[in-house]
Amino acid sequence: MKVNFKKLNESAIVPAYASKNAAGADLYNLPDTQVSVPPHKTVLIHTGIAMEIPEGYCGLIFARSGLATKRGLAPANKVGVIDADYRGEIMVALHNHTDELAVVDAGERVAQLVIMPYIAAELCECEELSDTERGCGGFGSTGTK
Repeated sequence: MKVNFKKLNESAIVPAYASKNAAGADLYNLPDTQVSVPPHKTVLIHTGIAMEIPEGYCGLIFARSGLATKRGLAPANKVGVIDADYRGEIMVALHNHTDELAVVDAGERVAQLVIMPYIAAELCECEELSDTERGCGGFGSTGTK
């Protein structure tokens, strides 16, 4: 599958897959911008890239595992969603989960983008839902181990 993208900033780094079978393409901070992320705060990281995600697909922005586990930096919304009809700049709302100031270096990889198909369901209001064994049981209702 081909996905068109446009550089909105001449210096933007093109998203890239780090290995042959990587599911996510790395998204980069702009190469001429260092960003400070205060403790327990969220900062928008500009990638300088816009994409034309095909209809029936979405772009999901996930944390980079190393950045999240080693430095406490991960997307604030856990998973960002880029709809197929969005044509603006892809930005990453990066949250600092630590008590220390974090610095995102110029040109650093900040998240990964996975392009996936989705189903746009027809949502139908009804009077009753079908019964299941679990029923209305919520968090932990199927056991904790």
